[in-house]
Amino acid sequence: MSNLPHPGIASVELDEFQYDNRIVRNFAIATILFGLIGMLVGLLAALQLVFPDLNMDIPYLTFSRIRPLHTNAVIFAFVGNGFFTGLYYSAPRVLRAPMWSPVLSRFHFWAWQFIILAAAITLPMGLTTSKEYAELEWPIDIAIAVVWVSALINLVMTTINRRTEHIYAAVWFYIASFVTVAMLHVVNSIALPISLFKSYSVYAGVQDALVQWWYGHNAVAFFLTTPYLGLMYYFLPKAANRPIYSYRLSIVHFWALIFLYIWAGPHHLLYTSLPEWAQTLGTVFSVMLIAPSWGGMINGLMTLRGAWDRVREDVVLKFFVVAITAYGMATFEGPMLSFKNVNAIAHYTDWIVAHVHVGALGWNGFLTFGLLYWLFPRLYNRPLYSQKAANFHFWIGTLGIIFYTVPMYWAGWVQSSMWQEFTQEGLLKYPNFLETVTQLAPLYFLRSVGGTLYLIGFVVMIYNLWMTALKGKLVPTETAKAMPLSAIWHASKNEYWHRRIFERKPLALTIFALIAVAIGGMIEMIPTFMIKSNVPTIAAVKPYTPLELQGRDIYVREGCYVCHTQMIRPFRAEIERYGEYSKSGEFVYDFPHQWGSKRTGPDVHRVGGKYPDSWHYNHMEDPTSMSPGSIMPRYGWLLEDDLDTSNTAAKIRAMQTLGVPYEKDYDKVANADLTRQAKEIQGRLKQSGIKTSENKEIIALIAYLQRLGTDIKTDKQ
Repeated sequence: MSNLPHPGIASVELDEFQYDNRIVRNFAIATILFGLIGMLVGLLAALQLVFPDLNMDIPYLTFSRIRPLHTNAVIFAFVGNGFFTGLYYSAPRVLRAPMWSPVLSRFHFWAWQFIILAAAITLPMGLTTSKEYAELEWPIDIAIAVVWVSALINLVMTTINRRTEHIYAAVWFYIASFVTVAMLHVVNSIALPISLFKSYSVYAGVQDALVQWWYGHNAVAFFLTTPYLGLMYYFLPKAANRPIYSYRLSIVHFWALIFLYIWAGPHHLLYTSLPEWAQTLGTVFSVMLIAPSWGGMINGLMTLRGAWDRVREDVVLKFFVVAITAYGMATFEGPMLSFKNVNAIAHYTDWIVAHVHVGALGWNGFLTFGLLYWLFPRLYNRPLYSQKAANFHFWIGTLGIIFYTVPMYWAGWVQSSMWQEFTQEGLLKYPNFLETVTQLAPLYFLRSVGGTLYLIGFVVMIYNLWMTALKGKLVPTETAKAMPLSAIWHASKNEYWHRRIFERKPLALTIFALIAVAIGGMIEMIPTFMIKSNVPTIAAVKPYTPLELQGRDIYVREGCYVCHTQMIRPFRAEIERYGEYSKSGEFVYDFPHQWGSKRTGPDVHRVGGKYPDSWHYNHMEDPTSMSPGSIMPRYGWLLEDDLDTSNTAAKIRAMQTLGVPYEKDYDKVANADLTRQAKEIQGRLKQSGIKTSENKEIIALIAYLQRLGTDIKTDKQ
């Protein structure tokens, strides 16, 4: 980048300013702290699939509640704070300007940690929307939007007030990440509150599933991928002491990636009730994503040309190389999984868990570790405390990734093969779903071993960085000088078009990035919402009764969707096992949908009427009493806790607002109907020898489970 004064200016007075390292240090500490917590929770969740009693019959430690806590902690607390650490260090330096507002920077830090703390409290309490990667309730969602937009404003204003002509590639990715996540979060989180910590998504069934996975896939894209690509574009050249391989490749990488990525969400819904045209769009754009994704990987790895000999000695470069390689592997596998024939094998299995963790542990984890190892000696003005410890972390972390992912890939093949295998007589070879679960225990144990190895490496890093900081002294600010933008030489009209249009104009870059990511979502969502033929109605489908609605909310609170799907795909094996495949019109009153994304347990969409009420009661009290060998935890508190019916009327009114056709003033008599149905279930339980009160939560949950899939008549009923 040219930094020459205009001709005719004899001398230019340089601006003196300071980079703030304290905000970088704060985010780095938060990254380490919440990374440790998130990984410990993840390890506990993994062990519970081998030893279900590890929840100690405590609701707040149950797998289905702590699994969302683990994903939120790792994504938003560990990776989020890791991104902000690198952002607040790199952005001011490539823009040659301090952050525009130190107040907004500090607000960003403290408010973000408050949001994480709120998530850590509410999710184990069962306060959840059940929308994957967006489980937090509406007050926290509002806080996220405010904090995120404030950080975007701070970054864009810093870019406007820069002291360099052109905006470096890292900042393109930072801006696109902030813009897109803000859009995704706001659209997906629109909900109708009924209390401080309870709301209903304004979308139902098919539409909700489309919006959710438009968000879910692109949360991975624009929270776990593009921000870290920005970090790669800054920290890899710094660590290698070489310029990025190709400026023009970075342009193609950036614009193609953000435009194509946003379309790919429907590939999470292949063979579901989503309209076929939307599924096809998701597949087509997912396959095209290989090109820009691998363009970024190639740009990163080729930057190391002439520096590969240093990779043997430099632990930071080791972490970066494995991270970029893992990014390439994950972004090749993702498009492959969008092919229908591959998706039919992998979806709902542990293969997807392996795929996700190649990216999370390899790409995000290792890039964060390399970034921290590079930063701490500079923040504390002393060499890293122990290179040997850092190398130990690298190798045990790599071993941890292998021990985690290989068993999960194998588990995925085992699951899919057993689910779909038939005998010579044309019958399911393993009709009992539990037969597939018991085969996975050794693989789940190996997965926990891998997680333990990875965690050990993380703890070694904490000690190493702690000692580095202890033996050094924080450099709170760094003084720098640069010419003001107005005094910098402006290139000729022959300047490359991208520099002239976007790299001089941060607002244009921001607006065009927003347009690029908005197009795909609008084209997919608007027809799905506006054209009724996308979701054909079924006259037999009626609204949930008040007791069933309360039971559904308990199902959501307990996180049952984490292990059970409610979507039977049109496969012979699934129809034989579960019943008639799921129709889009069956979900029109599901706010939000409960299709799920993983089958640790069987699909429950047609479970209504399959078992007597007593079976469900006993199953919740002790799953092994009904299913010997089950790894499902006990839910004994449902048998003891009273059902709160004080909010029934508010829930009915909310449903009416969302278009559910309850009769006028039905909210006033809803609890009477609730009590009547509850007494019927209580009576049936009594006939089976089970004595319980009609006002227990288990009664409502049984009502909901017995309703599932019964609106339409099938051969299995």
